[in-house]
Amino acid sequence: MSVAKIVELTASSKKSFEDAVALGVARAEKTLKNVAGAWISEQKVVVKKGKITEYRVTMRVSFVIED
Repeated sequence: MSVAKIVELTASSKKSFEDAVALGVARAEKTLKNVAGAWISEQKVVVKKGKITEYRVTMRVSFVIED
């Protein structure tokens, strides 16, 4: 039997939502062991002078707890 835990985090990118997700998962991997998946719960953009300057995602990252 395995048990998983979920943490919520926000990541941002100046390129795209996809890049923000990739950066968030990569950062989570540095701290958490056994990352199993991520669920994107929210997407936002920062707009300055009518242009998108930043893409932000809020995600829930799940990881399996070791015995």
